[in-house]
Amino acid sequence: MADDQTAPETAQLYLISPPEFELSQFPDQLARVLDGEAISCVRLAMASHDEDRISRAADALRDVCQSRDVAIVIDRHIQLVERLGLDGVHLLDGARTVRHARKELGADAIIGAFCGASNHDGMAAAENGADYVAFGPVGMTPLGDGTRAELDLFQWWSEMIEVPMVAEGALSLENIELLAPMVDFFGIGTEIWSKDDPLEALRAMILKIKG
Repeated sequence: MADDQTAPETAQLYLISPPEFELSQFPDQLARVLDGEAISCVRLAMASHDEDRISRAADALRDVCQSRDVAIVIDRHIQLVERLGLDGVHLLDGARTVRHARKELGADAIIGAFCGASNHDGMAAAENGADYVAFGPVGMTPLGDGTRAELDLFQWWSEMIEVPMVAEGALSLENIELLAPMVDFFGIGTEIWSKDDPLEALRAMILKIKG
């Protein structure tokens, strides 16, 4: 997930699982997408708080990802990362638990932080050791409080901060095209999983990313 001087300038792809999915179907669906396009990271982002359900999903997706040398992280659950053999954690509380997560998981773990539309939280997360910072939602959505991560946030971050950034939430072909020159990663989830052919939907986004 690291971004360095040798990385391509084109924004890379970061896939986010649906909040609910069938274990009999989604791992195969994910495998098809991973086989079809270059993916940097996958995030298990389940709405469930049932440990057994999360663990079974993580086992299935981990096997799909690791057999293809794709990193896999999990939302929130720091204590499940090592137990389930995952590559890291995606924190949802800005900078607040980044230091704790780093102490628990060590230097090699991927630690990301979702910072909403807050530049301040993003900088604090970066200073505390996050490997990447995610901002969003990018587009309009009825979820949350209506706050959006605006274009100028991504522009400023791309010019001033070296820590990679992820743009996610309510992505469209239009806002992807606008953001593509600025962001390091696009966090893509329900935007493709809700479609009949997720790989085809992803490829339409890739065309906009590449311009």
